[in-house]
Amino acid sequence: MEKRSADSTSRAIPDSPGLPEREGTTSALNPRSWTRRTWLIAGSVGLGVIIAAVAGGVLGARANAYPNYYKIDYTLQDTYAGDTFFDNFDYFTGYDPSHGFVHYVDSEGSVTQNLTSTSNTTRADSLASKGTAILRVDTSDENATTGRKSVRISSKKTYSSGLFIFDVLHSPYGCATWPALWLSDLETWPTGGEVDVMEAVNVGDTGNQMTLHTTGGCKIGKHRRRKETGTAISYDCHNTTNGNEGCGVKGPVSSYGEAFNGNGGGVYALEIRSEGIRVWMFGRDDIPSDISSNAPDPSQWGTALADFPNLECDIDLHFKNMSIVANIDLCGDWAGQQSLFSSNSMCTGTCSDWVATKASSFDQAYWEFGGFWVYEKA
Repeated sequence: MEKRSADSTSRAIPDSPGLPEREGTTSALNPRSWTRRTWLIAGSVGLGVIIAAVAGGVLGARANAYPNYYKIDYTLQDTYAGDTFFDNFDYFTGYDPSHGFVHYVDSEGSVTQNLTSTSNTTRADSLASKGTAILRVDTSDENATTGRKSVRISSKKTYSSGLFIFDVLHSPYGCATWPALWLSDLETWPTGGEVDVMEAVNVGDTGNQMTLHTTGGCKIGKHRRRKETGTAISYDCHNTTNGNEGCGVKGPVSSYGEAFNGNGGGVYALEIRSEGIRVWMFGRDDIPSDISSNAPDPSQWGTALADFPNLECDIDLHFKNMSIVANIDLCGDWAGQQSLFSSNSMCTGTCSDWVATKASSFDQAYWEFGGFWVYEKA
């Protein structure tokens, strides 16, 4: 109960509808003294308040409504496959922005050192009509004291939306590795956004991580309406949050590394559209027939592995002019964290020492792609 002050009994009692009005006075707050015009004004104001409240509720519900991923008819725009696969990419050779213990090699060097290659042998389990493309980490230098050689490529063409099909036959793994298959505007990062389709570190036995990185104002919140089979692990996509953690979704163990490769790899499908960004993963034996026939229809694929709906993030604003990037970093800001590196009993010592002296340990550190296919809205 509220306590009254000591002098509360000496305060005047205000006029009340339950008490007679003092002689010769009227109260503007007393409805009994209102004119017809006052009543009309009050009624209009009250009605306006009610309408505003209802409209605000409707607009708020619409703003938070799960987006309509209506069917889009897609047509094939670009193909990255066969013996011309690498012709469509530029090679990054500068200092690693992620502070890796790595030397990225140019096009000519990657071929002469057998870090990139294409095969004319068609694999029965590949979507491509012929051959595969391989990117690998050097396994010959037994004393890589300044970093080990690797490859990072980015597509010459850029994309702001579309449907991307990635046929992945082998994903890299091993102590000190940080591989990724991603899209980004490398010239303006993070302004043009970043979409990590496949990413893991070290032995890669905890599943694939799919993540968005952006400038401020983009969150993929803890919405129960998100439709995904993966597990959301972070929600603020802003690159300054938690050391550029991004907003990520974790897939099952079978979605990456030795387990993924043991099943013959699979197909990752990425859809970027105004309504949101979605990622599917199909095991080698479960690839939809419409993908194999070059007529992909995401509306028939069921629940995505990762769903980033346009609820608290303007997708068109934050993601644009992105290249397709594939690389295998070593150590760096993520894999190089000592606590993370040593969390697996297979990885001993420091990350940089491992890279420098354990050449043969990188025999599984390679990407093998059946090809990439990019579809645009018809």
